[in-house]
Amino acid sequence: MTVANAPVLVPGAAESAPQHPATGPASSPRRRALSGLAKYLGLTPFAVYVVLFLAIPTVLAVTTGFFTEDGAFTLSNIAGLFDAQVLNTFAASFWVSAVTAVIGAVVGAVVCYALLGTRADGALRSLIDSASSVLAQFGGVMLAFAFIAAIGTQSLLTLWLSDTFGINIYENGPWLYQPAGLLVVYTYFQVPLMIITFLPALEGLKAQWAEANSTLGGTRFTYWTRIAFPVLAPSFFGSLLLLFANAFSSYATAAALVSQGSPIVPLQIRAALVSETVLGRENMAGALALGMVVVMVIVMWGYSVLQSRTSRWQK
Repeated sequence: MTVANAPVLVPGAAESAPQHPATGPASSPRRRALSGLAKYLGLTPFAVYVVLFLAIPTVLAVTTGFFTEDGAFTLSNIAGLFDAQVLNTFAASFWVSAVTAVIGAVVGAVVCYALLGTRADGALRSLIDSASSVLAQFGGVMLAFAFIAAIGTQSLLTLWLSDTFGINIYENGPWLYQPAGLLVVYTYFQVPLMIITFLPALEGLKAQWAEANSTLGGTRFTYWTRIAFPVLAPSFFGSLLLLFANAFSSYATAAALVSQGSPIVPLQIRAALVSETVLGRENMAGALALGMVVVMVIVMWGYSVLQSRTSRWQK
Protein backbone atom coordinates (compact mmCIF):
# COMPACT_ATOMS: atom_id res chain seq x y z
CA MET A 1 0.00 0.00 0.00
CA THR A 2 1.42 3.34 -1.00
CA VAL A 3 0.62 6.82 0.18
CA ALA A 4 -0.11 9.49 -2.40
CA ASN A 5 2.29 12.40 -2.69
CA ALA A 6 4.78 10.66 -0.36
CA PRO A 7 8.32 11.98 -0.73
CA VAL A 8 10.70 9.78 -2.60
CA LEU A 9 13.82 8.97 -0.61
CA VAL A 10 16.97 8.73 -2.66
CA PRO A 11 19.91 6.93 -1.02
CA GLY A 12 22.75 9.33 -0.21
CA ALA A 13 20.58 12.41 -0.77
CA ALA A 14 20.93 13.58 2.82
CA GLU A 15 24.67 13.29 2.69
CA SER A 16 25.02 15.09 -0.63
CA ALA A 17 22.61 17.93 0.16
CA PRO A 18 24.37 21.24 0.73
CA GLN A 19 24.54 22.29 4.38
CA HIS A 20 23.38 25.86 5.00
CA PRO A 21 24.72 27.38 8.21
CA ALA A 22 22.23 28.89 10.67
CA THR A 23 24.00 32.17 10.47
CA GLY A 24 25.66 34.10 7.70
CA PRO A 25 29.17 33.45 6.45
CA ALA A 26 31.98 33.98 8.87
CA SER A 27 33.32 37.49 9.00
CA SER A 28 36.58 38.11 7.30
CA PRO A 29 39.65 38.81 9.50
CA ARG A 30 39.62 42.40 8.29
CA ARG A 31 35.99 42.88 9.33
CA ARG A 32 36.66 41.40 12.77
CA ALA A 33 39.67 43.67 13.19
CA LEU A 34 37.61 46.75 12.30
CA SER A 35 34.89 45.67 14.72
CA GLY A 36 37.39 45.29 17.54
CA LEU A 37 38.97 48.66 16.69
CA ALA A 38 35.54 50.32 16.79
CA LYS A 39 34.96 48.98 20.30
CA TYR A 40 38.26 50.36 21.53
CA LEU A 41 37.63 53.72 19.85
CA GLY A 42 34.34 53.92 21.74
CA LEU A 43 36.26 53.71 25.00
CA THR A 44 38.71 56.45 24.01
CA PRO A 45 36.85 59.39 25.66
CA PHE A 46 36.57 57.48 28.92
CA ALA A 47 40.23 56.44 28.72
CA VAL A 48 41.31 60.05 28.17
CA TYR A 49 39.19 61.14 31.14
CA VAL A 50 40.73 58.48 33.41
CA VAL A 51 44.27 59.35 32.34
CA LEU A 52 43.86 63.12 32.75
CA PHE A 53 41.86 63.23 35.96
CA LEU A 54 42.84 60.02 37.76
CA ALA A 55 46.04 58.42 36.52
CA ILE A 56 48.21 61.53 36.08
CA PRO A 57 47.18 63.20 39.39
CA THR A 58 47.73 59.92 41.24
CA VAL A 59 51.18 59.42 39.74
CA LEU A 60 52.17 63.01 40.50
CA ALA A 61 50.87 62.74 44.08
CA VAL A 62 52.72 59.49 44.67
CA THR A 63 56.02 60.47 43.06
CA THR A 64 56.35 63.99 44.50
CA GLY A 65 56.51 62.55 48.01
CA PHE A 66 59.83 60.90 47.15
CA PHE A 67 61.56 64.05 45.88
CA THR A 68 62.60 67.43 47.18
CA GLU A 69 61.82 70.70 45.41
CA ASP A 70 65.24 70.44 43.74
CA GLY A 71 64.36 67.03 42.29
CA ALA A 72 66.63 65.02 44.59
CA PHE A 73 65.37 61.66 45.80
CA THR A 74 64.57 61.55 49.53
CA LEU A 75 62.71 59.43 52.04
CA SER A 76 62.32 62.19 54.62
CA ASN A 77 58.80 62.98 53.43
CA ILE A 78 57.73 59.35 53.76
CA ALA A 79 59.34 59.22 57.21
CA GLY A 80 57.24 62.25 58.10
CA LEU A 81 54.12 60.10 57.82
CA PHE A 82 55.11 58.51 61.12
CA ASP A 83 55.33 61.79 63.02
CA ALA A 84 52.92 62.11 65.93
CA GLN A 85 51.11 65.05 64.34
CA VAL A 86 50.51 63.21 61.07
CA LEU A 87 49.49 60.00 62.82
CA ASN A 88 46.98 61.95 64.91
CA THR A 89 45.58 63.49 61.74
CA PHE A 90 45.16 60.07 60.12
CA ALA A 91 43.57 58.77 63.34
CA ALA A 92 41.08 61.64 63.31
CA SER A 93 40.24 60.96 59.66
CA PHE A 94 39.75 57.27 60.42
CA TRP A 95 37.54 58.15 63.37
CA VAL A 96 35.31 60.57 61.46
CA SER A 97 35.05 58.22 58.47
CA ALA A 98 34.36 55.11 60.55
CA VAL A 99 31.73 56.71 62.79
CA THR A 100 29.82 58.31 59.93
CA ALA A 101 30.09 55.11 57.88
CA VAL A 102 28.66 52.96 60.68
CA ILE A 103 25.84 55.41 61.42
CA GLY A 104 25.02 55.82 57.75
CA ALA A 105 25.13 52.05 57.14
CA VAL A 106 22.87 51.17 60.08
CA VAL A 107 20.32 53.94 59.46
CA GLY A 108 20.35 53.34 55.72
CA ALA A 109 19.87 49.58 56.18
CA VAL A 110 16.87 50.21 58.43
CA VAL A 111 15.35 52.52 55.83
CA CYS A 112 15.98 49.92 53.11
CA TYR A 113 14.26 47.26 55.22
CA ALA A 114 11.25 49.54 55.70
CA LEU A 115 11.11 50.15 51.94
CA LEU A 116 10.71 46.42 51.31
CA GLY A 117 7.14 46.76 52.58
CA THR A 118 6.31 49.26 49.82
CA ARG A 119 5.57 48.64 46.17
CA ALA A 120 8.64 48.52 43.97
CA ASP A 121 6.97 50.80 41.41
CA GLY A 122 5.06 52.86 43.97
CA ALA A 123 5.27 56.60 44.47
CA LEU A 124 6.94 56.34 47.89
CA ARG A 125 9.73 54.06 46.66
CA SER A 126 10.34 56.28 43.62
CA LEU A 127 10.38 59.41 45.77
CA ILE A 128 12.91 57.99 48.24
CA ASP A 129 15.10 56.57 45.47
CA SER A 130 15.16 59.92 43.67
CA ALA A 131 15.78 61.90 46.86
CA SER A 132 18.58 59.54 47.92
CA SER A 133 20.28 59.82 44.53
CA VAL A 134 20.25 63.62 44.79
CA LEU A 135 21.19 63.94 48.47
CA ALA A 136 24.05 61.44 48.15
CA GLN A 137 25.70 63.85 45.70
CA PHE A 138 24.81 67.00 47.63
CA GLY A 139 28.11 67.89 49.26
CA GLY A 140 30.93 70.33 49.14
CA VAL A 141 30.56 74.03 49.84
CA MET A 142 26.81 73.98 49.25
CA LEU A 143 26.25 71.42 52.00
CA ALA A 144 28.51 73.30 54.38
CA PHE A 145 26.64 76.54 53.70
CA ALA A 146 23.30 74.78 54.22
CA PHE A 147 24.33 73.58 57.69
CA ILE A 148 25.84 76.95 58.61
CA ALA A 149 22.60 78.66 57.57
CA ALA A 150 20.47 76.06 59.40
CA ILE A 151 22.31 75.41 62.68
CA GLY A 152 25.28 77.78 62.62
CA THR A 153 26.20 79.93 65.59
CA GLN A 154 24.16 82.85 64.25
CA SER A 155 21.52 80.93 62.31
CA LEU A 156 17.81 81.59 62.70
CA LEU A 157 17.17 78.18 64.28
CA THR A 158 19.99 78.57 66.81
CA LEU A 159 18.84 82.04 67.86
CA TRP A 160 15.20 80.90 68.02
CA LEU A 161 16.03 77.98 70.31
CA SER A 162 18.10 80.26 72.52
CA ASP A 163 15.55 83.08 72.74
CA THR A 164 12.41 80.92 73.00
CA PHE A 165 13.46 77.89 75.03
CA GLY A 166 16.78 78.98 76.48
CA ILE A 167 18.56 76.11 74.68
CA ASN A 168 22.10 76.95 73.66
CA ILE A 169 23.31 74.22 71.33
CA TYR A 170 26.79 75.77 71.37
CA GLU A 171 27.16 75.85 75.12
CA ASN A 172 30.28 73.69 74.89
CA GLY A 173 31.79 75.60 71.99
CA PRO A 174 31.30 75.89 68.21
CA TRP A 175 31.21 72.12 67.59
CA LEU A 176 29.86 72.53 64.04
CA TYR A 177 33.21 73.97 62.94
CA GLN A 178 35.21 71.14 64.51
CA PRO A 179 35.57 67.40 63.74
CA ALA A 180 32.44 66.76 65.82
CA GLY A 181 30.49 68.88 63.36
CA LEU A 182 31.82 66.81 60.48
CA LEU A 183 30.08 63.79 62.00
CA VAL A 184 26.69 65.46 61.56
CA VAL A 185 27.40 66.87 58.13
CA TYR A 186 28.95 63.70 56.70
CA THR A 187 26.11 61.53 58.02
CA TYR A 188 23.77 63.70 55.97
CA PHE A 189 25.07 62.26 52.71
CA GLN A 190 26.14 58.86 54.04
CA VAL A 191 22.58 57.66 54.74
CA PRO A 192 21.23 58.27 51.20
CA LEU A 193 24.36 56.70 49.72
CA MET A 194 23.72 53.58 51.79
CA ILE A 195 20.13 53.46 50.59
CA ILE A 196 20.99 53.49 46.90
CA THR A 197 23.78 50.91 47.32
CA PHE A 198 22.18 48.47 49.77
CA LEU A 199 18.55 48.47 48.61
CA PRO A 200 19.28 46.38 45.46
CA ALA A 201 20.84 43.70 47.68
CA LEU A 202 17.73 43.52 49.86
CA GLU A 203 15.54 43.36 46.79
CA GLY A 204 17.69 40.43 45.60
CA LEU A 205 16.45 38.21 48.44
CA LYS A 206 14.37 35.51 46.80
CA ALA A 207 10.92 34.62 48.10
CA GLN A 208 11.71 30.92 47.56
CA TRP A 209 14.29 31.09 50.35
CA ALA A 210 11.68 32.27 52.86
CA GLU A 211 9.22 29.65 51.63
CA ALA A 212 11.81 26.90 52.00
CA ASN A 213 12.60 28.10 55.51
CA SER A 214 8.91 27.98 56.48
CA THR A 215 8.43 24.59 54.87
CA LEU A 216 11.30 23.14 56.90
CA GLY A 217 9.86 24.55 60.13
CA GLY A 218 12.13 27.56 60.42
CA THR A 219 11.09 30.77 62.13
CA ARG A 220 11.52 34.36 61.02
CA PHE A 221 14.54 34.62 63.32
CA THR A 222 16.04 31.55 61.71
CA TYR A 223 15.48 33.00 58.25
CA TRP A 224 17.31 36.23 59.03
CA THR A 225 20.16 34.70 61.02
CA ARG A 226 20.87 31.67 58.84
CA ILE A 227 19.78 32.75 55.36
CA ALA A 228 19.25 36.46 54.85
CA PHE A 229 22.10 37.88 56.94
CA PRO A 230 24.80 35.54 55.54
CA VAL A 231 23.65 36.47 52.04
CA LEU A 232 23.46 40.20 52.79
CA ALA A 233 26.64 40.41 54.89
CA PRO A 234 29.07 40.89 51.95
CA SER A 235 26.86 43.58 50.45
CA PHE A 236 26.39 45.33 53.80
CA PHE A 237 30.07 45.40 54.68
CA GLY A 238 30.95 46.33 51.10
CA SER A 239 28.60 49.32 51.34
CA LEU A 240 30.15 50.13 54.73
CA LEU A 241 33.60 50.27 53.12
CA LEU A 242 32.23 52.44 50.33
CA LEU A 243 30.82 54.88 52.89
CA PHE A 244 34.16 54.91 54.71
CA ALA A 245 36.01 55.73 51.49
CA ASN A 246 33.46 58.41 50.67
CA ALA A 247 34.00 60.18 54.00
CA PHE A 248 37.76 59.63 54.08
CA SER A 249 38.25 61.33 50.72
CA SER A 250 35.84 64.25 51.27
CA TYR A 251 37.53 67.63 51.22
CA ALA A 252 35.34 70.54 50.12
CA THR A 253 32.76 70.22 52.90
CA ALA A 254 35.42 70.03 55.62
CA ALA A 255 37.40 72.88 54.05
CA ALA A 256 34.32 75.13 54.11
CA LEU A 257 33.41 74.26 57.70
CA VAL A 258 36.79 74.00 59.46
CA SER A 259 38.62 77.29 59.06
CA GLN A 260 41.24 76.78 61.77
CA GLY A 261 43.63 73.87 62.06
CA SER A 262 43.89 70.72 59.96
CA PRO A 263 42.17 67.95 61.92
CA ILE A 264 41.83 65.53 58.99
CA VAL A 265 44.19 64.41 56.24
CA PRO A 266 42.66 66.33 53.29
CA LEU A 267 42.96 69.58 55.26
CA GLN A 268 46.52 68.64 56.26
CA ILE A 269 47.36 68.26 52.57
CA ARG A 270 45.93 71.73 51.93
CA ALA A 271 48.08 73.17 54.72
CA ALA A 272 51.16 71.46 53.31
CA LEU A 273 50.44 72.85 49.84
CA VAL A 274 49.89 76.38 51.10
CA SER A 275 53.02 76.37 53.25
CA GLU A 276 55.59 73.62 52.81
CA THR A 277 57.27 74.71 56.04
CA VAL A 278 54.30 73.75 58.19
CA LEU A 279 55.63 70.25 58.76
CA GLY A 280 59.28 71.11 58.21
CA ARG A 281 59.60 69.02 55.05
CA GLU A 282 59.40 69.75 51.34
CA ASN A 283 56.72 68.03 49.26
CA MET A 284 55.06 66.66 52.39
CA ALA A 285 51.74 67.04 50.62
CA GLY A 286 52.78 64.32 48.18
CA ALA A 287 53.64 61.98 51.04
CA LEU A 288 50.26 62.62 52.69
CA ALA A 289 48.54 62.01 49.39
CA LEU A 290 50.47 58.76 49.05
CA GLY A 291 49.21 57.70 52.46
CA MET A 292 45.63 58.44 51.40
CA VAL A 293 46.10 56.54 48.15
CA VAL A 294 47.34 53.48 50.03
CA VAL A 295 44.36 53.59 52.39
CA MET A 296 41.91 54.03 49.51
CA VAL A 297 43.45 51.17 47.52
CA ILE A 298 43.10 48.82 50.49
CA VAL A 299 39.53 49.90 51.16
CA MET A 300 38.42 49.62 47.53
CA TRP A 301 40.14 46.24 47.18
CA GLY A 302 38.11 45.00 50.13
CA TYR A 303 34.98 46.50 48.56
CA SER A 304 35.59 44.72 45.25
CA VAL A 305 36.16 41.39 47.02
CA LEU A 306 32.89 41.74 48.95
CA GLN A 307 31.02 42.81 45.82
CA SER A 308 32.22 39.73 43.97
CA ARG A 309 30.85 37.57 46.77
CA THR A 310 27.57 39.47 46.64
CA SER A 311 27.19 38.91 42.90
CA ARG A 312 27.14 35.13 43.43
CA TRP A 313 23.73 35.37 45.11
CA GLN A 314 22.28 37.81 42.57
CA LYS A 315 22.67 35.48 39.57
